[in-house]
Amino acid sequence: MDKDITIRGLRVHYTDNGDGDRAIILMHGWGCDHTTLASVERTALQAGYRVINIDFPGFGSSQEPSEVWGVEDYTLMLEEFISALGVERPALLGHSFGGRVAILYSSRRTDVDAVILVDAAGIKPHRTLKYYWKVYTFKAMKRLMYLIYGKENAEKRLDARRAKAGSSDYASASPMMRRILSKVVNEDLTDRLPLIKAPALLIWGENDTATPISDAHTMERLIPDAGLVSFPGCGHYSFLDNPRQFSAVLQSFLTRK
Repeated sequence: MDKDITIRGLRVHYTDNGDGDRAIILMHGWGCDHTTLASVERTALQAGYRVINIDFPGFGSSQEPSEVWGVEDYTLMLEEFISALGVERPALLGHSFGGRVAILYSSRRTDVDAVILVDAAGIKPHRTLKYYWKVYTFKAMKRLMYLIYGKENAEKRLDARRAKAGSSDYASASPMMRRILSKVVNEDLTDRLPLIKAPALLIWGENDTATPISDAHTMERLIPDAGLVSFPGCGHYSFLDNPRQFSAVLQSFLTRK
């Protein structure tokens, strides 16, 4: 069932299906929406869960933030969302960017039933000297353009330049969502991993280039109660690349009790 709710002054769209005693919150990756996780939703319903599948603000049918949000803002939104729905001890499943929110949320709460991280983001990649040279050159250019064109006109020119040089996710996003992406991709959540008390399942594609399998091994090592399942030949969308095995692994984990 499609629903909308106002959280932090924004219209947030979600679906709410099933009537199980336990609930699971599904959180999509960057550039996606709740429909991306439709196959995962079916598996969770088959496991007897109430399944809540959210469009993060700025994605799908949810309203875009009017300010630059970070992972903290999305996590606060999730806390208010879960509270407003009256959900107790939810399981959290986060793919890619959704994994960032799942990590931060579960690292500071004791009322999480389980965490499933699917090709999840959250570990800041190693940066080369060439990368830092580009970053600091861009920052210097930004200050100069502010002086020449003023802030508003300079930002329009900078957004166009970022779109040409950035990833496909960046290029297809609105100006506000580009700024949010620039912020969240540089947030390192490695120090939050040891604070996760809930049992965690990590599911990964071994050929994932967006969030490499090395990230999964780091998460498995640092999260106290974590297990990793990886699929050969699969990429960043392991649940789409190998839906049958993914479903079997997830259903086995969800019905573990």
